[in-house]
Amino acid sequence: MYNHEPPNYRCPFCTVASGQEHEAVYTVASDVVLRTNLVVGFISSHWWPRNLGHVIIIPWDHYENIYDLPDEYGAEIFQASRRIALALKAAYDCEGVSTRQHNEPAGYQDVWHFHQHVFPRYTGDELYTRSAERFLTTPSQRRPYAEKLSAALANLN
Repeated sequence: MYNHEPPNYRCPFCTVASGQEHEAVYTVASDVVLRTNLVVGFISSHWWPRNLGHVIIIPWDHYENIYDLPDEYGAEIFQASRRIALALKAAYDCEGVSTRQHNEPAGYQDVWHFHQHVFPRYTGDELYTRSAERFLTTPSQRRPYAEKLSAALANLN
């Protein structure tokens, strides 16, 4: 009912969830830091200048937005977000963590697959006032962040 996915949409996040790589998808296998039965977490390919190495969490299955997302996926995404937040604190020595999730064009959703961002936060980082300045990264720029975060996740519990 509240869907905006165009006909014949090739979902980049479905490609990521399946473990495949494709030239039209920026995320590569080495970006993935978390896999559970229902969700995948990976270092985002687009960064904000003062919040490097943030994570995106997606359901394995294709649900466009929060309106479509089954409750069990929501619970798993929340649990994964908490684990990622704790790992960000340990790996990046950040001062805080923010999550955000967008729905529909007016809500700034630009990939038609539910996803939640988990950002490392620092005093004065201006994340919410400087959003237009995000930039595309390369796999080699992301790899050290993925390695640090994967190690921190392995040390949780």
